[in-house]
Amino acid sequence: MTEINDLISKIVNNVQEEQANSSSNTTASSQSTTATAGKTMTAADYPFFQKHPDLVNAPTGKNVKEVTLEAAINGQVKPEDLRISPATLKAQGQIAASAGRPSIQSNFDRAAELTKIPDERILEMYGSLRPYRSSEQELLDMADELENKYGAKICANFVREAATEYKKRKKLKGDN
Repeated sequence: MTEINDLISKIVNNVQEEQANSSSNTTASSQSTTATAGKTMTAADYPFFQKHPDLVNAPTGKNVKEVTLEAAINGQVKPEDLRISPATLKAQGQIAASAGRPSIQSNFDRAAELTKIPDERILEMYGSLRPYRSSEQELLDMADELENKYGAKICANFVREAATEYKKRKKLKGDN
């Protein structure tokens, strides 16, 4: 519980510092946030958290402004309220792409897919992707699960690629 309290305290301190730093631009920030809601983000929207805090929400819908130490103490902040949402990751990816960083955008897109998968399953998949841990069929089944159950097409394609490469390089279960 102490680790969670420390984390919440750090987040609150960062939020308060960012709000203090941007308080002189409150009107401009509010107008900018309203204007960009629903449109593609660009490099001008960086840093996303400072310029558009109203758009930074947890998957639960809780806005970052609602995550305060007082709210945490009162039980109004749950661990899932501290997670990043797929929409926030996608927006950051759009900013990266606009700045000429398409590889970073693809990393954000992949991360957005992973937010839909339970932590326990992610850890299981990670272990299964290590060399000699899975058969080709097990990896292909994992890819199908990623794509069909979680809608994680990018991640599914990476796992299919891993299955192909592991087969070529003799890194499948039983090859060692």
